[in-house]
Amino acid sequence: MGHPSGVPTRMSSAFYDWLTGGLTGFGWVGILVTFLVFVQLTIFSVTLYLHRSQAHRAVDFHPALAHFFRFWTWLTTSMITKEWAAIHRKHHAKCETEEDPHSPHVLGIKRVFWRGAELYRDARASREDMEKYGKGCPDDWIERNLYAKHANWGPTLMLLIDVALFGVVGVAVWAVQMIWIPFWAAGVVNGLGHWWGYRNFETADKATNLTPWGFWIGGEELHNNHHTFPSSAKFALRKWEFDIGWVVIQGLEKLGLAKVLRVAPSIDVRPNIAMPDAETLRALLSHRFQAMTDYYRTVLKPALREEARDAGDSLKSVPRRIRRALASDGRWLDAAGRERLQAWVQTRPRLAVLVEHRARLAALLEARQHDATASLQALQEWCREAEASGIRALQEFSERLKGYTLAPARGATA
Repeated sequence: MGHPSGVPTRMSSAFYDWLTGGLTGFGWVGILVTFLVFVQLTIFSVTLYLHRSQAHRAVDFHPALAHFFRFWTWLTTSMITKEWAAIHRKHHAKCETEEDPHSPHVLGIKRVFWRGAELYRDARASREDMEKYGKGCPDDWIERNLYAKHANWGPTLMLLIDVALFGVVGVAVWAVQMIWIPFWAAGVVNGLGHWWGYRNFETADKATNLTPWGFWIGGEELHNNHHTFPSSAKFALRKWEFDIGWVVIQGLEKLGLAKVLRVAPSIDVRPNIAMPDAETLRALLSHRFQAMTDYYRTVLKPALREEARDAGDSLKSVPRRIRRALASDGRWLDAAGRERLQAWVQTRPRLAVLVEHRARLAALLEARQHDATASLQALQEWCREAEASGIRALQEFSERLKGYTLAPARGATA
C-alpha cells in the first residue's frame, strides 16, 4: 500500500525531475548554451591568462580576475599554471627541434593532433624544465596546497557541479568539457597550427594561421602571428584579421581589470634615407621576420616568375615545394632536397646572387650581436652591395629597407 500522505510519491517525482533536468531544469537548448559559455570561459582562461599573461607577460589582470582564471582552469582542466607556462615557453625556445614538447614535424601530425594531452603530461614530468621555464608564476599558499597539490580535485568538483545543474545529462556535459582543451588547444593549435594554414611571416619555425578570424579558440587560430611576436597581447596583425581574445582584453582594460604591457610594433618607412641608421637596425631586429618575408615576396618571387618565363618547362622539373623553400633558404627540406635546391640555384647566376644576399641578411638579423655599431656597419655594407648588384628588385628592396623605422605602438598602455 502507498503511504497515505503521498510523500514517497512526491519525493520520487522530485528525484526523477532532478535526475532528468537537474537544478536548472534546462532543456537541450539551455544545456547547450550553458555548455558553450563554460567551454568559452575555459578557452579565455587559457589564452588570456595562461598564455598571454603568464607565459609571455603581455598583459596583466586585476588580482581578482587573475585568480578567477586560475580557479577556472583548475576546475575545468586540472592544468597547473607554472607547468603550462613552462611547457609553452620551452616550445618557443626549442620550436621544431627534438626538444620541442609537441612539434608535429618531429613527432608526427597524428600523434600531436590526437595525443596532445599525453605529450603535455610527458613534458610536465621534467621537473628540471618546470623550474627552468616556469619562473615567475603563482606560488602562493592556495597554489601550493590546492591547485598544484590536488590538481585532479578540480575536474571532480566540476563533475559534481554539472550533475547538480543538469542531472544525469551533466555527465555527458562534463565529459565533453574534459576533452575540449586537449582537442582544441593541444590538438588543433599545437598540431594543425604548425602544419596547415597560411603564413604572414617567414618565421624560424613552421607556425601557421589556421584562419584569419580567431573566434572559436579565443584568437589562438592566428598562430603564425603569435610566433612572430610572442610577447604581443594582440594576435591579429593584418587589417582583415580578427582576434576575439584581444577584443575581450580591450573590454577588460576599459573596466580597469586589465593592463596591456606589450603589443607588436608596426613598421613605418621613412623616405630618402641614404644609409641604414640606428633606427633602421632597431626596426629590422624587431621585424626581422617581416623583412625576410618582404624579401621573398618582392625579390625572390618576381625572380622565380622571370625564371619560369625564360626557362619554360625546365623549371617545372623542379618540384614547387623546393622552389617555395627559397623563402626559408631550404631550412625545412631534407638533405637531398637542400642539395637539389642548391644545385638548381647555382645554375642560375642571377637567382644565386639573390639567394646569397638573402642568406647574408638573415644571418645578420639572427646574429643579434651585442656590438650595435658592428651590426649597423654590416647592414650598411649589405645595402651598398645590394644596390651595386644591378638587379632592380634587390636595389628597390634595399632602398625601402633603409627607411625602416618603428611606428608608435598602438594598444599598449606600457
